[in-house]
Amino acid sequence: MGAQLRIYRRRMRSVKATKKITKAMELISASRIVKAQQKVAASSPYANELTRAVSAVASLSSTNHPLTTASLNPKRAAVLIITADRGMAGAYSNAAIKEGDQLITLLQSRGLEVNAYLVGRKGINFYKFRNRKITSSWSGFSDNPTYAHAKEVAEALIAAFIADAQTDPNGVDELHIIYTEFKSMITQTPDAKRMLPLEVVESTGPVVILPMYEFEPNAAEVLNALLPRYIQARVFNAMLQSAASEHAARRRAMKSATDNADELIKSLTRLANAARQAEITQEISEIVGGADALASASTGSE
Repeated sequence: MGAQLRIYRRRMRSVKATKKITKAMELISASRIVKAQQKVAASSPYANELTRAVSAVASLSSTNHPLTTASLNPKRAAVLIITADRGMAGAYSNAAIKEGDQLITLLQSRGLEVNAYLVGRKGINFYKFRNRKITSSWSGFSDNPTYAHAKEVAEALIAAFIADAQTDPNGVDELHIIYTEFKSMITQTPDAKRMLPLEVVESTGPVVILPMYEFEPNAAEVLNALLPRYIQARVFNAMLQSAASEHAARRRAMKSATDNADELIKSLTRLANAARQAEITQEISEIVGGADALASASTGSE
């Protein structure tokens, strides 16, 4: 019985040490998610307004620009997948990777080759383990991205989009992004969006009088100037949304792990108490049995 009690106590010490780690990680994620939410709230208006500006130039001008004109014979598409650098965030990275696989399958069904651009070690390791082709990858900043990181990623995507997909193996006709949209502390959903070429959607609602625009020197030059800023803003906002989602998912996963550790400690405590009680009962039985044996021996000698 003593050996069994030692095993329970050793397991309890191990679980308690794990609980301290998960509790600390939960508190760290809870403190960081506030700043991440603030960054998302600060960047979203700029990204939305820039998207509206680009859409206005695209829809209110008659220029034939690669930014808004889909290729007649598309050959290749780029897919940017944003995942986490670290684990312990539940299904956060797996959900983004799964969404990316679904998008890639859809693009391949259209006859397109796919170049994968990955942000985060989880996505990179997933692709390397399965010997999948990786065109470019970045890691080390998934939980705290900066505009410089987004600019670096955006420049690689812009270079691929500008290149001729028919002759350059890195050239693409479409740009897609997979990220996790932060909706609340409880809800974060992976989302797939096409960044380029822009999709001009015809509205079926009431007619709205739009302002008049004049483009100097011309609409094509305006689009060329807005293209880098548009991609950088979209990528940066997607990174910030994914970072906030990562912190929320990690906080939720660590809280669940801490709660499970509490339940396991309670269960082990009951088992240890039962083992200790059984050990005490056995010791009492041995003492009583020894006393009876001595009494019997004394009676027999008389």
